Amino acid sequence: MTEVATGLPSPWSLAFLPDGRMLITERTGRLHIRNADASAINGGNDVVCCVPAVDSTGQGGLLDVALDPAFAANRRIYMTFAESDAADATLNGTAVLRAVIDADNRTLSNVTVIYRQAPKVASEGHFGSRLAFDNQGYLFVTMGERQLDTQRGFAQDLTRGNGKVVRITTDGAPAPGNPNFGVAGAQPAIWSYGHRNPQGAAMRPGTNQLWTSEHGPQGGDEVNLTQAGRNYGWPIISYGQEYGTLTQVGEGTAKAGMEQPAWYWQKFDGSAWTPGTQKSSTAPSGIAFYSASNIPEWQGNLFVGALAGVSLWRLTLNGDTVTSQERLLAERVERIRDVRQGPDGWLYVLTDGASGKLLRLTR
Repeated sequence: MTEVATGLPSPWSLAFLPDGRMLITERTGRLHIRNADASAINGGNDVVCCVPAVDSTGQGGLLDVALDPAFAANRRIYMTFAESDAADATLNGTAVLRAVIDADNRTLSNVTVIYRQAPKVASEGHFGSRLAFDNQGYLFVTMGERQLDTQRGFAQDLTRGNGKVVRITTDGAPAPGNPNFGVAGAQPAIWSYGHRNPQGAAMRPGTNQLWTSEHGPQGGDEVNLTQAGRNYGWPIISYGQEYGTLTQVGEGTAKAGMEQPAWYWQKFDGSAWTPGTQKSSTAPSGIAFYSASNIPEWQGNLFVGALAGVSLWRLTLNGDTVTSQERLLAERVERIRDVRQGPDGWLYVLTDGASGKLLRLTR
């Protein structure tokens, strides 16, 4: 493990450009560019111009960043952010913008908001906000249920954007092939529903499978194989408890017509939970599949950052079944916000906080 960059202000996400340089979002609203070795550009003047205003209260801000699959030809990037309502600044929601970054990687142009979570809500939490492109060039966007007790039930309401994963075109329209739920007023961009706060998303290499990580309440953090038209249960079923109590959330841990997680945690450190005691949250964040040959033993493994769990989880899979876990970097006691495979075949980890770090894992 090498610290390749330190002192990063509230970083949230990382994306690699074709030349190896990297874009890093700052939750307070700035987009940074770094050299391929993560060193500062132009004596530290590394801020990309012309990012629109974001609502950075609470868990909001400038969040994920992803490159267009045709970036080499169109230089388009996509970012998620918490957007205030134009008429009522107390309301906000997840939004997706598309922009063109110039050849010098210093300025954005043609900045357009292509998708907005609807309706906006007076909340400072649970924006979800990860991006992933499928192999058809359509964009998945994860959206939280907005944290409030008065809002959580809307994760089951297909007419609202709370607690959904949507699949859209690069213009923001519902993607062809999205599920038809047969419900009046259902939002046509919805791919799956019944989510709490999915803060990680990745496509599994060699497949067109979307995998997501999701914050549970007190315990019950999940990893899901997130499939079209499926209901992932929140808040009707959960492996978590209400905060500060031993009360089970919802009706139990399973119900007909609702999906089981591919993996879940009931203790922040992955240890066994003792019935009748309080659970705790590992708080999963960004995720990435490892497909490079640098570390053959890790090929096909899913890596999951943990915020409260201050670690990096390595999950092994047999088919679509998670078979084991390993907790890495726990000795550093640092909140991990994002994890990505770099173009050099190594694994990069972004830590959370006012003075975040970028770590590189090699062998």
